[in-house]
Amino acid sequence: MSGTAKARTVSETAVQVAQMMQPSHANPAGNVHGGEIMKMIDDAAGAVAIRHARGNVVTASIDRLDFREPVYVGNLVVLKASINCVGRSSMEVGVKVEAEDLRTGEVRHTASAYLTFVALDDSGRPASVAPLISETDEQRRRCEEGELRKQERAKLRRELLDRGKTSKGAAE
Repeated sequence: MSGTAKARTVSETAVQVAQMMQPSHANPAGNVHGGEIMKMIDDAAGAVAIRHARGNVVTASIDRLDFREPVYVGNLVVLKASINCVGRSSMEVGVKVEAEDLRTGEVRHTASAYLTFVALDDSGRPASVAPLISETDEQRRRCEEGELRKQERAKLRRELLDRGKTSKGAAE
């Protein structure tokens, strides 16, 4: 993708995915296995990132994944995923997971996650992505918070790198 890609709005690339939870999704305790939810989150977020990049992407990190409540067999799980912010080749995608009891209509917020994807060119190298247009105050807030998370990730990487250098030097 070239650096002159047309800017995209958050709503242009957002996705909503729904799936009924079956017994095959259950863990030994009888709830839906967290790994099933994680895969669904990665798939939904990946679709958003591909839509924005209009090319291949890879999951670079899951910054945060919070399970708030269990999901049960028979629930309809709805994942709402959208771009929060973009860098040169990276994109942060937020995913909210809700579970609906179809018999009662009760909807519960069961998990949230932030994932970072990197766009790749045909050679597998990082590729530039289109700028993001935030159209609402909520989208602007999410972008600002995403930028703060990006800064925190960079700070943590530097600290870990420095610790690794210190540990290696002490061992020699």
